Amino acid sequence: MPRKISPFDDIPLLELIVNTGIAEAINQQLGGLKGNKNAIAETIENNVRSKIIKEHLNDPEFYEKMSALLDEIIAARKAKAIEYEEFLKRIAELAKKVQAGKGDDTPVKLDTPGKRALYNNLKVWTNPDGAAEKPAEYTVSGASVLDLALTIDETIKQVRPNDWRGVQAREQVIKAALYKILQDVEEVERLFKIIFEHKGEY
Repeated sequence: MPRKISPFDDIPLLELIVNTGIAEAINQQLGGLKGNKNAIAETIENNVRSKIIKEHLNDPEFYEKMSALLDEIIAARKAKAIEYEEFLKRIAELAKKVQAGKGDDTPVKLDTPGKRALYNNLKVWTNPDGAAEKPAEYTVSGASVLDLALTIDETIKQVRPNDWRGVQAREQVIKAALYKILQDVEEVERLFKIIFEHKGEY
């Protein structure tokens, strides 16, 4: 049976990285791997990866980006294209975003996971080619994606019936409200799946 290393054992590694910094997190939780930089790197990478997989359905667009960034960092480390210290710096920055479920450039009004997920996933729909514009400039019939995300968030909260998950007639109420705004059946289905995952919010 593994012995308890520290009182931090029960705190997820990513949370520890965010709260104490990566050096302290390694000390507290990965002390047993002292000096084995590869083992430490792989443990942190696996922790970030499992958080991404766990949260993916909540905000597919955001977590796919985070997954691609993680792949880049891992590839650079394995190719020895970056020093270990640089690896730690980059993986710590990524861990913070993954743990928070948002990037540094997230608009302030997106103050819940649901709003952020709507915004991130609407951006793809309104800007399918990924043109390098400012997100605020993406528009749908004159409304910015930010306004659109906030409108959808507000609308769902107004129209959702109680205990709507898994009850087709009640789910249709939400889909109909989404369709009024988006006028796109495929997009309604795609966003509905994301809304479905945000159980505490919608």
